[in-house]
Amino acid sequence: MVDKSVPEGGVTRVASINTSPHIGRLDPVQIVPPVLDRPYTEGSVTTVSYIRIKPGMFDKYVKYLDTDYKRSMEAQKKEGIILDYGVYTSPQRDEEDWNMVLTVTYKNMAALDNLRDRAEPITMRTLNITPDKAAAASVERGAMRDQVGSRLLRQLILK
Repeated sequence: MVDKSVPEGGVTRVASINTSPHIGRLDPVQIVPPVLDRPYTEGSVTTVSYIRIKPGMFDKYVKYLDTDYKRSMEAQKKEGIILDYGVYTSPQRDEEDWNMVLTVTYKNMAALDNLRDRAEPITMRTLNITPDKAAAASVERGAMRDQVGSRLLRQLILK
């Protein structure tokens, strides 16, 4: 048997009768917070990578993005790992500033759990490469650009 009452202040107190061998003993009262009616729902999650392309490497880096990166992202999109991805440029404020942003959008925070374990096999299969070749390619990309920061954004969908 469960007795529920809502006192002023909106906190629900729940007391239950224990049906164990200690019949008739009341369990401690549990405080259950009320469900809040927020003016939004939590939506997708986007990773934002801030990239500084090294001088003279813009076209070479964009060619990589248009080939292997795009093929990997499209394969992950087809498999349901990601929802979308994007590539953006921006003028630099100074030589240390980023000049490109890469975004990848996921369904929710849970989609980030074990992401590498799910995404890497798709990339390896799509690009027909081994882990050693993937590591070497990463070093090559490092010669073209530096990642200068990243952010994780969660969309709020207003009601």
